[in-house]
Amino acid sequence: MVSIKDVARHAGVAASTVSKVINHYPNVSRATKEKVEKAVKELNFVPNSVAAALSSKHTSRVALIVNLNVEAQAVDEIDMRYISGAINKAMELGIDVITLFFFMLRGKSSEEITRYLKSQSITGIIIYGLSKEDYVLHDLIAEQNFKFVVIDAPLMNEQTSCVSIDHTSGQYDVAKKTILENEGDKVLYIAGKKNGYVTFERIDGMKKLAEEMDLKLDIRFGEFSELEARKITLEHGEENNIIVCASDLMAIGAAKALNEMDIFRPVCGFDGAMLMGYVGWKINSVRQDFSGLSAKAMEELYTLLNGGKGRMVCMPYTLVQIDYMDVLI
Repeated sequence: MVSIKDVARHAGVAASTVSKVINHYPNVSRATKEKVEKAVKELNFVPNSVAAALSSKHTSRVALIVNLNVEAQAVDEIDMRYISGAINKAMELGIDVITLFFFMLRGKSSEEITRYLKSQSITGIIIYGLSKEDYVLHDLIAEQNFKFVVIDAPLMNEQTSCVSIDHTSGQYDVAKKTILENEGDKVLYIAGKKNGYVTFERIDGMKKLAEEMDLKLDIRFGEFSELEARKITLEHGEENNIIVCASDLMAIGAAKALNEMDIFRPVCGFDGAMLMGYVGWKINSVRQDFSGLSAKAMEELYTLLNGGKGRMVCMPYTLVQIDYMDVLI
């Protein structure tokens, strides 16, 4: 077996330097880091902590990789509910958890991320907020060096499961309810991110509804940003009589704009965030149980770690109407 001393000799550095590099200590020069990483790769070195984990029957350390919503003007409660749901379920299952964020991995190759995760004895990963343009994480999933569960991204292989709700039906249902209650026929639809998976699933729901109800549909991309939704509504809210938003944060932005314009348009959101109760209106939304969904993802990852195969898991949603009294309860 290759030892840390073998790597040090191969790289021409001290064993303590190799230890600093593989454990991601700061203040190591780029040149030294590259020499050590090259030696690690050439000798196929696996740190003792990883070797111990691989030889153990207990595959119980996982990572949550979370894409924080930096576009939000308010603290996004969804990420917190995701994290709490996963950690509570992990405690039940006896799984150790670390939490990472997308920005911590930015600029790293899949090989570098793999080495880092293995140095932390990680065997399973749950990814929240994966977009079509997160190419390195896509590579990581395709390489199948870990067990994966992805939230709201239709990616599956033998080592990877997806956990999600039916976003197409959810968007269709909440928009139809709002339109029937208010008899509108010109709909401003504020969609999410152009590179998001759920964005186009929800757009499909809106297009299906527009065709069935003969609606005029004006689609704009709000990037899940309260501020961007406000701008879109200021520009296009008056010419439409219903505003459908692909998130509650964007619904809050749309409602703010309508208040500034001193006009009323029915608004609906998506997610069921309690924060929307502070708008002061009764607003329809699709409530996802983010804690429950994340707990299910942890259960699914546990199944994969114990020999299960990747699959699609579809979770339920409910239509709700949120108002200020819901916040007070």
